[in-house]
Amino acid sequence: MTQRALIVIDVQESFRSRPLWALIDNPDIADDVNRLVDHARDNGDLVVWVLHQEPGTGGAFDPESGHVRYLDGLREPAAGEPQIRKTSHNAFTTTNLQQLLTEQGVGELAICGIRTEQCCETTARLGSDLGYQVTFVVDATATNPIPHPDAPEDLTPEQLVADPRTLPAAAVVERTVFALAKRFATVATVDEVVGAGALADSRVG
Repeated sequence: MTQRALIVIDVQESFRSRPLWALIDNPDIADDVNRLVDHARDNGDLVVWVLHQEPGTGGAFDPESGHVRYLDGLREPAAGEPQIRKTSHNAFTTTNLQQLLTEQGVGELAICGIRTEQCCETTARLGSDLGYQVTFVVDATATNPIPHPDAPEDLTPEQLVADPRTLPAAAVVERTVFALAKRFATVATVDEVVGAGALADSRVG
């Protein structure tokens, strides 16, 4: 029974299809995730592939759009690796993820994907609350600047950058790390995970 699982969250074309992708902080995220996938497979760890969908919305996350598919350049799921689709921010609430992990005897998770502070962070938090040891592989996540809560809807990337109230992507990542570290997850880099030979070592409650 495998004890560790890599959760690949929402590394999908839905994000690249939107104008905001021009401001993504890690456009080469597929390469970073691929390293984690190769490492997990080499170690006999479970790899779980998650895609986000919003049926009936007509947007980039509507399956009818054709964008709810893995990002070009990302490894293809191997035979037997679970593929699930979610409609909530975290990867647990609207899926059978916890059941899959329980059936495989998984106690440790590594989290990667898009976006850092949204679906990745919420999955890490809930995973921690469910009792998993969580490693948040921060440089195998990606995000973009976040508009001020009072900013108009549907800002263009240019307008988003021009607004002095916008929270830069680097600040989003920093705050996510501060919120997760020593509370919900061990924060690590791809190099640290690949070099350590394990996906999760410790969690401070």
